[in-house]
Order: sequence, then structure tokens, then C-alpha cells
Amino acid sequence: MKTANDVIKELKKLGSPERAKASLWFFKTGKGDYGHGDVFFGVSTPLQRKIAKRSEALPLNELAKLLKNRVHECRFTALVIMVRRFERGDLKEKERVAKFYIAHRKHVNNWDLVDSSASYILGRHLLDKERSILFRFARSKDLWERRIAVISTAAFIREGDLSDTFRISEMLLKDKHDLIHKAAGWMLREAGNRSRQAEEAFLKKYAPVMPRTMLRYAIEKFPEKKRKSYLSMRIK
Repeated sequence: MKTANDVIKELKKLGSPERAKASLWFFKTGKGDYGHGDVFFGVSTPLQRKIAKRSEALPLNELAKLLKNRVHECRFTALVIMVRRFERGDLKEKERVAKFYIAHRKHVNNWDLVDSSASYILGRHLLDKERSILFRFARSKDLWERRIAVISTAAFIREGDLSDTFRISEMLLKDKHDLIHKAAGWMLREAGNRSRQAEEAFLKKYAPVMPRTMLRYAIEKFPEKKRKSYLSMRIK
């Protein structure tokens, strides 16, 4: 049976020192940055996904070893495996994967790790369930839990359910981190793709106090005249 060590060896073999160096800059790993301490083999995303596809049967205890690994690609590959398992699993398997995801969320600790997993596992898991966990995460001091909270709502948006996207975005209006501004603005834009009227109702109320980045992301697809109108609503 395949193990976490087997996956790690595959990833390491495919690594590129040049790509690894570029990733250190791209994912902001300097002292004081959000990705400080992250380590890279330098493996492309398509190659990671191929390895994940071949490793889908990895037991959860082995997946835990991958998730806890300090190398970024190990964690990303583990999450891709989990998404695949959730998508293909029966109700019992979906429940297992979702609970495993929640239990190991501290290792989902960069924006790409959140964005490639939160809505596809936690969001889809909560489609027909009580969602207080997302509001707890939205109030967390942990950057990545807050991002998981808002990105998870993409699953609801895909089903035409926009209310929690707006509720969590409202909670995050005073957030200080640019990665949360971008995530919330992105989700507001996606909500607007389903209902421009609903998005504009939110924006008319909150545009004057929204972080600039959040607002710009939210109105990115608006006509230029309307974009300027919302930007001019900012409180001086």
C-alpha cells in the first residue's frame, strides 16, 4: 500500500530548484510575511494533481502525515487527494473527509491551500447543514480560518444561496489583512454573478466603509461608470 513517504519521494524527485526559489517569493515566505517558514520542492500544480490522482487511496493517517509536512507541495497534494475523495465518496466518506479537514485545518495555511479545498470540502459538506462553524472561523484570530470561512461560501453561491456570503463578508469589513479583503471581494463578485441586484444591495450599504481592495474586487466586472460611482462612495 502506498504511503505518505512514497508521495513525498515522488514530489521531491519532480522538484525544480528554480521553481522552488520563485515560489518562496510568490508565496511571501520572508520574515513577518504570511507564508513565513514555508518550504518548497518546486513542483508544478499539474504534476501535483497527477500524483494526487495516483494516490487517491492513501489512508487518512498517511494523509495526515502529508498535511503536517513543512513542504508546501506535500500539503497541497494531500488536499487535492481529499477533494477527490470527497467528490467521489458516499455520504459516510464525505463525512469522514470533512471532519478530517476541520480537525487538520491549521495545516491549510496558505491562500492556495485554502482556495483549492475550502469550498470543495467544507463548503459542500455544509450545503444542507447548520453553518455556525463558518461564523466561528470568521471571528477567528487566525488568518487562514477567516479565509476558509468566506471561501467556503463559494459552494453555496454555486447553488444560488448567497446569504452567508454577504453575512460573512459583513463580518470581515474591518479585517486588517489584504488576503481577507481579496477573498471577500472575490466572493462578493461571484455572488454578483448570480444576482447583481443582491450584490448591489450589499454594496450600497457597505461600499463607503469597505476596504479598498475588497471593493475593487467586488466591482471588477461592473461597467466603468458604475465602478467609479461605487469608488466615489468611500468615506473620506
